[in-house]
Amino acid sequence: MVATAGWTETATLSAVELVERVAALGVQRVIYTDISRDGTLTEPNYAALGELVRLNGPSVIASGGIAQLDQLRRVAELGAEGAIVGKALYVGSINLADAIKELV
Repeated sequence: MVATAGWTETATLSAVELVERVAALGVQRVIYTDISRDGTLTEPNYAALGELVRLNGPSVIASGGIAQLDQLRRVAELGAEGAIVGKALYVGSINLADAIKELV
């Protein structure tokens, strides 16, 4: 379900429904953050990300849980346009130069 107000409120709308609605309005790119994984360095929510990418709607940027280069590879294989890897860069589990060399 979509979270709002700084992740303090939950709507009755799924991420897929929201992306479908904003796509109909002409939105061309969305950031999908799985807030249950954000900052955890566990792994991305591949299933949810795959659903959003399969919509053939807006480009999707993945966020939440990405900790390793192989996870970035899988996110790219699913069809995400990009990824946010803030904490992974901060703690050094992903080297930015290596990621760019491999995936760009």
